[in-house]
Amino acid sequence: MQYLEGRKYVVQAIFLAVAMLFAGRLFYIQVLDGSYKLAADRNTLQRIVKIPYRGLVYDRNGKLLVQNTPVYDLLVVPREVKQLDTARFCQLLQLPIEDLRAGLLAAKKYSRVKASPLVQNLSTSELAAIQDNLIDFPGFRIEARMARAYGTQSMAHALGYVGPIPATWVDREKYAKYRPTDFLGISGLESFYEKELMGRRGVQYRMVNVRGIEKGAFRGGEFDTLSVAGQDLHTGIDIDLQQYGEMLMAGKRGTVVAIDPKTGEILAFVSAPAYDPAMLTGKGLGNRYMELLNNPERPLIDRPLTAIYSPGSVFKLVNELVAMQSGAVSANTGFPCNQRLVRCTHNHEYPSNVSIAIKQSCNPYFYQVMQAMVLRGRSRNRFEDSRLGLAEWKRSVQSFGLGEKLGVDLMGEKKGLIPSPEYYDKRYGHHRWTYKTVYSLSIGQGEVQVTSLQMANIMAIIANRGYYYTPHFVRSIGQSGPLPQFQERHTTSVHSRYFEQIIPGMQMVVGRGGTANLASLEQFGISMAGKTGTVQNRHGADHATFAAFAPVEDPKIAIAVFIENAGFGGSSAAPLASLMVERYLRGKVVRKKWEEWLPGSADRFVKRHH
Repeated sequence: MQYLEGRKYVVQAIFLAVAMLFAGRLFYIQVLDGSYKLAADRNTLQRIVKIPYRGLVYDRNGKLLVQNTPVYDLLVVPREVKQLDTARFCQLLQLPIEDLRAGLLAAKKYSRVKASPLVQNLSTSELAAIQDNLIDFPGFRIEARMARAYGTQSMAHALGYVGPIPATWVDREKYAKYRPTDFLGISGLESFYEKELMGRRGVQYRMVNVRGIEKGAFRGGEFDTLSVAGQDLHTGIDIDLQQYGEMLMAGKRGTVVAIDPKTGEILAFVSAPAYDPAMLTGKGLGNRYMELLNNPERPLIDRPLTAIYSPGSVFKLVNELVAMQSGAVSANTGFPCNQRLVRCTHNHEYPSNVSIAIKQSCNPYFYQVMQAMVLRGRSRNRFEDSRLGLAEWKRSVQSFGLGEKLGVDLMGEKKGLIPSPEYYDKRYGHHRWTYKTVYSLSIGQGEVQVTSLQMANIMAIIANRGYYYTPHFVRSIGQSGPLPQFQERHTTSVHSRYFEQIIPGMQMVVGRGGTANLASLEQFGISMAGKTGTVQNRHGADHATFAAFAPVEDPKIAIAVFIENAGFGGSSAAPLASLMVERYLRGKVVRKKWEEWLPGSADRFVKRHH
């Protein structure tokens, strides 16, 4: 009996211990550990990400270029879709059943428990049709967001566009905070200033019932966070000048870039042919992008930034400055127009100094200028002498921002090419080339390549007598100024006094008897300094270029025009640049008859005005 009595107490103790264990566990779950309650809460919680108001974009005069407009997307959570009446659903949305099936399949592949976009950019009628019936389709919901709208049909290449984040970007660390359903800047300023424009997301938690109907804020909004609007961008662009430049370049291929020399702010950035920025927004964006991509005129190419050209005779100015700085020549150095060295397209007097040589754009003169700079007897070996001289030349030329990216606030900039001795060693062999091999560099032909942006910056450098600020679009982010790198002054290796010595010749270019006399603004009391160029083209008619700045005494605009297959720079590019300068400095253009002839050929233009 005593034995049985002992076993009874043991069993009771075991039951008591088990009971206490369960009671303790229950107390922990219900009182101390909130994870189970949170899991239960999640069954009735809806997490709503609040996309901030994207920053706006303005021109230099406060004109609105890019704004926001509300649009609506239909999202789906695959796990929550129950007994979907596909026929009725497709009828309400006027959606092909194949598109619905493909959309649901893509959503399931992404996640069965997370929302995915099914139909984006719903029209007003589509929104009205589905919104009142959404209660009958569990798993679907409407989400509002802001899309871009444009106050201009110009400047598409620089503004860029906003689109859905590409699938290949989602796994990149840079885009770790983005959801596959998010939109972001894909190109242009929208991409470069994505962080500033986007702002900061907010989150709201809402209680919903089993039918998905909202029942109010969760815990009074204790866990909600506010979104922070993106910062506005105030650019240096003069949109009136931009639109005027695009009008003048209609029907052409080429570029117009204008810069404020004092700040580096880009005033106009014309890439022709162009397109309306509204084409890359809203429903059907992908299809319209493919249409532009397959267009034989290639309007998507950002020519001022990515098309590289031989600079032609504009480059003679850089070579002259570098040679003067080296002591190889002076402003009063004269060379004969010896066409046995290189062909000269102009009949002119003996270029007895640099001003006359620039006015007449004498090829043999500048051949001999660069020869004097490169071949200075640094070595008795003529091959090594050429190598040493060209290396010194390259270092000086690069100080003009050539042969490297300037660092403009757009992605995809090309750096061009300033060839080095190593470049020619690789091409011809070590000590197997001399100056006669590379003489075409002296007149801006051959291997030297620049972008139109770099060419405009050369004019800004000359206008400033030896320095420049990195060209940029944005002059102010919100209430602050431009990014720090755009406030830094860059100085060339050439002393300011040499710039003063070439400017008179540049003024003669646009004067009576100069190669760009059609560009003169003397009748308006505006002094301009410039240089024409006719660039040889292996694949067709020569390209025309002209670069200038004005007024000479107090420069406010530096400009470069490059027109493909347009012939002489003085009869096509120069008049166009002159109209742009007139429009910017005077606020209007009175030479309307010139506008009528610019879309025509250079030959017709010349005949009309002679």
